[in-house]
Amino acid sequence: MVDIPGPALDADTAAHLQRHGIRAVCLFGKNVRDAAQLARLCADLREVMGSAALIAIDHEGGAILRPTFWPHAPSAMGLGAADDEALTEEVNAALARQLRSVGINWNFAPVLDVNVNPANPVIGERAYGADPRLVARHGAAALRGHLWAGVAGCVKHFPGHGDTHLDSHLALPRVDRSRAELEAVELAPFRACLPLAPAVMTAHIVYRALDPTHPATLSRAVLTDLLRTEWNYGGVVVTDSMGMQAIDAYYGRGEAAVQALKAGADLVMALGRREVQEETLTAIGTALSGGLSRGEVDASLARLHALAATFPAEADPASDPAADRLLLAGAWARGLTTYRQPAPPPPGTPILLVAPRRVVRENVSEASVDAAMLARELEELYRVTLHDYDDPAALDWNALRSSGTPVLLATTGRHRAPALRGARPDLHLALYNPYAVLDVDAPAVLTYGFRPEARAALLGWLRGGGKAPGRLPFGA
Repeated sequence: MVDIPGPALDADTAAHLQRHGIRAVCLFGKNVRDAAQLARLCADLREVMGSAALIAIDHEGGAILRPTFWPHAPSAMGLGAADDEALTEEVNAALARQLRSVGINWNFAPVLDVNVNPANPVIGERAYGADPRLVARHGAAALRGHLWAGVAGCVKHFPGHGDTHLDSHLALPRVDRSRAELEAVELAPFRACLPLAPAVMTAHIVYRALDPTHPATLSRAVLTDLLRTEWNYGGVVVTDSMGMQAIDAYYGRGEAAVQALKAGADLVMALGRREVQEETLTAIGTALSGGLSRGEVDASLARLHALAATFPAEADPASDPAADRLLLAGAWARGLTTYRQPAPPPPGTPILLVAPRRVVRENVSEASVDAAMLARELEELYRVTLHDYDDPAALDWNALRSSGTPVLLATTGRHRAPALRGARPDLHLALYNPYAVLDVDAPAVLTYGFRPEARAALLGWLRGGGKAPGRLPFGA
């Protein structure tokens, strides 16, 4: 599986795909402009790659949505807070319908990581919660929704990325839990959901109890002995991006690709520059002549062809993604959660809004709402004075509180900010990382995301006409 450089399939890239017989592409924000363009791109890819084409994307909900022109689905943790499996199934069917409308047939979702580490830098609200049973129930519902709408789901990141303090995009994490601990937490949702899962994505993490040497992506003990033999899993196993530093900084691209196939992966995600794609292809080509089991290669090809045959990459012209707008807006509102019994300021009163000036896109997540836009939206209810900042350590809370005006702190970043542990707002608006409520000593309302639908649900609660029925899906 490779990525391609832009929003249109240029002749050189098409020739590259045809020359190497590549039948799998992962799309990113760089490939997305609007629905019509995306449908054309998928049609062109299918024409080049054939009927067995696999066209994939990360379309989880919340911050992880590459196409931003469709109604936005809530994050997994927002659905975990609502804790209604029927709602999770409906939301995931809506996500799948969006993809089917343009011809994408594979969604790298749902996330089955159990986020037991509140400092996790990469999962957070992408997980349904910190309880493996909650994650398993909602993961199964998400897979049913995808299946119902005709798009392949893919559970990730096996065996679990929820107890890491490092981001595998940037480093090689290690998990030191015992096998019994892994069985009770990380592995439990995967074991429960595998009968419904067309595909599994591997994690670039070393799990010492399973394989003390190799990250799961390169571990035969994990991918073959555990997943295939012990658990009898018969679906597709795809690696996470081999361009992430957990792999790229420790192993050569070609060497790692071959090692992943030997470990039991069916598909290597060779993302990045043309030269690293070529390096991967050359290494696999050499290994096909000796080093890879012909029987295992044939079994992998059969699984990949079966996936494409079950979920063809054909656009559904009858699908109308806009029809799910009310469903998705309501789903955001269902997850809205209060913490420490917050009371909103009465409409029409002056407030001081303290918010990060701008939060840019980072790795897997899209750019968050900026302070100026949030202030404009709150002006529907309040007389807003904005105090935007770049560095939370520079905030002077004594000065901010000196006027007597109610102070609302909005946290809109992917990461927690330890410098906010001395913050003293009257109300905390947790608009992205929900674990920020553990840092700020104040009543809070959590949206589990920054999308317009999340902010609309928040405004409804502030206005007094909305409820916050969600329950915090982690300990506090």
